[in-house]
Amino acid sequence: MSFTSRNPQFRERIEDQLTRQNFMHHMNFNLHRIDAGIMEGELEIQPIHFQQDGFVHGGVIATIADIVAGFSAVSLVAADQKVVTGEIKISYFAKGEGDKLRAIGRVVKAGKRLNFCEAEVYDVKNGEEKLIAKATTSMITI
Repeated sequence: MSFTSRNPQFRERIEDQLTRQNFMHHMNFNLHRIDAGIMEGELEIQPIHFQQDGFVHGGVIATIADIVAGFSAVSLVAADQKVVTGEIKISYFAKGEGDKLRAIGRVVKAGKRLNFCEAEVYDVKNGEEKLIAKATTSMITI
């Protein structure tokens, strides 16, 4: 699905917002694809990302799903508008235990006040990817 942004400078806006994303930087999550309605990023897994059982904490997975879904919605709104997460539902399919996580977020239905998004999170181990979680979100334009 292809979308057109209401802000022709959405890439610059997102890159500027990324400089102030302290939690994202603390986690070492980086966006490397910024397109209208779709974002993609990676997280190099470190010991701080694991829970006591030796696999990636579910909160880390939910957070990166929320980040890519949220920025995919931000990419479509006008320059004077902001986006907040109204609802997120995440389903976990497998544990994260690889070298990194890759997350893809996309808008599936764009609207004036709501953008419905999906995100997928993949565990990457020895170059092999495995889908470990999927999220659906409602992003509210304010």
